[in-house]
Amino acid sequence: MTAADTAAPHPGRRLATLDIGTNTLLLLVAEQQADGSLRAIYEACEFGRLGQGLDRSGALATDAVTRSLEILRRYRADMDRHGVGAVAAVGTQALREARNRDAFTAPAAEILGRPIEIIAGEREAALVYQAVSASFPALAGTAFAIADVGGGSTEVVVADTGGVASVTSVPIGSVRLSERHLGGDPPTAAELEALTADIDAVLAPLPLPAGIRVVGTAGTATTMAGVALALDDYDPERVNGFTMSTAAVDDQLRTLAALSVAERRRLPGLEPRRADVIVAGAAIFARLLHRARADELLISDRGVRWGLAYELAAAPAL
Repeated sequence: MTAADTAAPHPGRRLATLDIGTNTLLLLVAEQQADGSLRAIYEACEFGRLGQGLDRSGALATDAVTRSLEILRRYRADMDRHGVGAVAAVGTQALREARNRDAFTAPAAEILGRPIEIIAGEREAALVYQAVSASFPALAGTAFAIADVGGGSTEVVVADTGGVASVTSVPIGSVRLSERHLGGDPPTAAELEALTADIDAVLAPLPLPAGIRVVGTAGTATTMAGVALALDDYDPERVNGFTMSTAAVDDQLRTLAALSVAERRRLPGLEPRRADVIVAGAAIFARLLHRARADELLISDRGVRWGLAYELAAAPAL
């Protein structure tokens, strides 16, 4: 049972949640409905690339902090414009590991009017599970895995007929692995081999039952769906619930890896600012599908920000 199931409804109450990640900063403004559900009023995705150079330096870059704080200022204005009454913000892998994270979190708290909760990978995965379970109620009581591929880490939740069976966070993500392995444009065969070997080594110990269904969340997964659908404009209704066979994921990865960054930017369905990191992100999904011996990837458009919204909605209205 999720928080959305147990929350006392506050019809008309508007809330906002922010997912501050290694690559993107995501905003959701939602309104509570009479039946306790949430309706998206406004959503935004901007690329702060907060984890720029973090894998190498262990610190947040000054320009990444400046860029991300400016995004938060715009989000604060968006929240005020939409009459938001409750706000929750979480930070993930980049803020978990950056030794100078206070350079971002202190001014960010002033902008938002509340501190950012820096969450462990296990809590991040639990929020993703809550969002996916609410989006796809037919999955309840079945065995499935959720993979949330971010810029700096990947969270994997395995659920069985009784609910969550395991939660794992591993430090591989689209930005981190692109900076670590993919220097060529397009990447060389040797770089792709090193990328694959790195991913496989990290995924090998994960407790993934053979043949389990895999759900993909976050920007890499939705971008892969957008490319497969050749969307000129992003359409969450078409993306959420879209499925890609494992063979189709492999084919798309080969296509993306053969293109330069400039060529990828021109692909329908591919957000241009993901063009330099999409190969590494797609490779994580491809290798995870093979590790799980899964037939297909089910795409969810709802991740951490939605799980956090359900949690916030369950809290008493102030």
